[in-house]
Amino acid sequence: MPRIAAGDQEAFATWYDATSAIAYGIVLRVVRNPALAEEVTQEVYVEAWRQATRFDPTRGSSLTWLSTISRRKAVDRVRSTERAARRDERAATVAIDVEDPSDLVVLQDEWRRARSAVDTLSAAQRQAIELVYFSGCTHREVAELLDIPLGTAKARIRDALRQLRRKLEGRST
Repeated sequence: MPRIAAGDQEAFATWYDATSAIAYGIVLRVVRNPALAEEVTQEVYVEAWRQATRFDPTRGSSLTWLSTISRRKAVDRVRSTERAARRDERAATVAIDVEDPSDLVVLQDEWRRARSAVDTLSAAQRQAIELVYFSGCTHREVAELLDIPLGTAKARIRDALRQLRRKLEGRST
């Protein structure tokens, strides 16, 4: 771990090869979706690389540290997914005051198109957009919550909005 904390990519690659199956297994048991588990496991290793200087060998092995990160990231993703599903349910059941029933059909169609467009975003972009538009977070709060630089948070949000605009206007992404 000291070599990894010093930025040694070869040491990180060796550690990854030795531990990735375990981390993936932990994540998969929590999220129960192989594709999502792969994505979350990647996020686990990005965090491990960034936070390697915080590893404290007096508190346990690097595998224990990685297991903790894996479980936390997986649980966070499940909770985030569940919150999004509940928000979608609430949004679908909100009474909309329309004078013409055909307006309701149009609104429902627009909602489905918007949800479909959001589903095309990468997980990182979707998470940032949801924090801004559904949770009311500022760009700075998004950066802090996701533990990423402010510029990265702004770029994710900007790129996601551009992709959504293209998708909703019927242009390819």
